[in-house]
Amino acid sequence: MNAAVVSATLALARPEVAPLPAYNAGLSSEAVRQRYGVTEIARLASNENPYGASPAVARALVDLAARVGTYPDANCTALRAAIGERTGVAPECIAVGNGSEDILQMLCQAFLSQGDRVLTQRPAFGLHEIYPRMMGAQVELLALTPGLGFDVDAWCEALARGPKIAMLANPSNPVGCMFTAQEFERLLAAAPAHTLLVVDEAYYEYACHADGYPDVLALLQGRAMPWIVLRTFSKAWGLAGLRVGYGLASDAALVQLLDRVRTPFNVNHAAQAAALAAWGDEAFMRQGVAETVRLRGVLVQRLQALRGVRIAPSATNFLFLDIGRPNGPVNEALLAQGLITKPWKEPGFESFIRVSIGTEAENTRFADALAVILEVAA
Repeated sequence: MNAAVVSATLALARPEVAPLPAYNAGLSSEAVRQRYGVTEIARLASNENPYGASPAVARALVDLAARVGTYPDANCTALRAAIGERTGVAPECIAVGNGSEDILQMLCQAFLSQGDRVLTQRPAFGLHEIYPRMMGAQVELLALTPGLGFDVDAWCEALARGPKIAMLANPSNPVGCMFTAQEFERLLAAAPAHTLLVVDEAYYEYACHADGYPDVLALLQGRAMPWIVLRTFSKAWGLAGLRVGYGLASDAALVQLLDRVRTPFNVNHAAQAAALAAWGDEAFMRQGVAETVRLRGVLVQRLQALRGVRIAPSATNFLFLDIGRPNGPVNEALLAQGLITKPWKEPGFESFIRVSIGTEAENTRFADALAVILEVAA
């Protein structure tokens, strides 16, 4: 590598870029197979749906090869209409992206300037922090309560100080905790009209099974403030590999601003067709979600029996575990058995791992392996 060229490249870059952390996407199945010589892999790091997408998706993609020579619908017209019909949100108030993180990036590009303040949670979904810092914004990170839940009082106080954007993940990723309807109403009462409220509901379909989960759209309707609710086809709908997310916005003007900064054809043919097909088979999605929620309860009971393990409350398809010791060696021992989880590296959370809810067999493999690893390391 030519040091002079590297130096020149770094000098040309915006000063905010070089210090940004790379997003931690975790290890691929193939990397684990090669590194550890294992054949049976359980992907429990990325909160994927182990039941996959509706069979209707495969049927919708059969003739895709005939269409790859033409550009997709830049406006996702059919998908926005279908989403609008079910959610009650006008199509012109719906944004669609290459995953919901695409919309997060658009929001930061459209609304943030150097020195603007963004409010979010710690630990956060990485891009809630990375994208604002990319634009030169300052990020205020609110701590969890000792019980690994949201600190509602701290959120209300911070919102009252008027951040430019509040990134509010409900439920939280990576923790899994949620704001109840009553708590969410308190947040809305505290938020000033000049704050853009971004509610990330990536795990919405799972959270709907939790007592007290708010109907965020109903609570936001009519509020004199800009807002957008982000949801995704990656989790409950089983389309993580095709990248489709959507945002339900307070007004069409907000979506029009996002259109100014998005790439023209940001959602490809396959993604649009798959999302429409999956959306049309809601029963398949609900069945998979219900089974995941059931299996989450079974896994919680099993893990509660392990000495020294603390489990954050979860309304999602994953668990955030404090294993009471450095997570690096435990993660390595799990990988050696073909179990891919996500060890948290953020300062203060080096004893935490996040594990997705897999199939019943995968969950049993994980619980059995973790019990042995923790016992040996005790």
